[in-house]
Amino acid sequence: MSKKILITGASTGFGRHTAETLAKQGHQVFASMRDVSGRNRAHAEALKAMGITALEIDVTDDASVQRGVALAVATAGGLDVVINNAGIGAAGVSEAFGVEQVQRIFDVNVFGIQRTLRAVLPTFRAQGDGLIINIGSILGRVTFPFFGHYGASKFAVEALTDSYRYELSQLGIDVVLIQPSNYPTEIFGSAQPPRDSDRAAGYGELGGIPEKMVGTLMELFASDNAPNPQDVAQTIATVIAQPAGQRAPRTVVGEAFGADALNAQAAGVQAQLIEGLGLGFLSDLRTA
Repeated sequence: MSKKILITGASTGFGRHTAETLAKQGHQVFASMRDVSGRNRAHAEALKAMGITALEIDVTDDASVQRGVALAVATAGGLDVVINNAGIGAAGVSEAFGVEQVQRIFDVNVFGIQRTLRAVLPTFRAQGDGLIINIGSILGRVTFPFFGHYGASKFAVEALTDSYRYELSQLGIDVVLIQPSNYPTEIFGSAQPPRDSDRAAGYGELGGIPEKMVGTLMELFASDNAPNPQDVAQTIATVIAQPAGQRAPRTVVGEAFGADALNAQAAGVQAQLIEGLGLGFLSDLRTA
């Protein structure tokens, strides 16, 4: 069945692959991005040529999010799925990141989800159904040194996703998390370095490790063995096609680095906690 789907951060990377994949399957797709008429104009035009609606949404701006979501709802007559994909990366000595840089990471990766859900949820609640797919990361479960601020934002997405899943379950709204591993997308190639080079210099040879880690990733991504970002798009398409109430709360895509094991352990602990609070019923999605 064709669904009405909004994707944030869809100019490149997972968002772009997902938009194209879902459109080919016959869904009505709204691919949002910043600066549709400027630096992302070529991306927007390419998507439009595939029958995909390109929307102007800056997830760091409340008004932009409200306008974009309202336009999608008005155009489609509702929404069935929202995919919170917009995100930025960061790699470097943690101390060397200024507070304003860390705020920027959270503004996109965490607060952007909150802005988008506040704009979308009145429609979902009125409908009595809907599917929210948040794009997290294995780094929201396991920690790589020198990726701490990015990982912290994805750890936050883990908690946010769980809380929304419980709170919305009895309203018929499903909430799931996709946890991609390392894939060749813009998020690593354009990862923010720390601006305080003097602080980084204080770490001596250790300060060069982040650049080497990113360089190793870039070499992998340029090789014949590079992981394919289409894996993530196909996983999202599969989740959308699954019946409500039967979707896994979390899905790792790619090399797990132990995130899958942590998911399994946390699921049991979380279930016991919710039961202990007398809120076990929130674990089951109410379906029509």
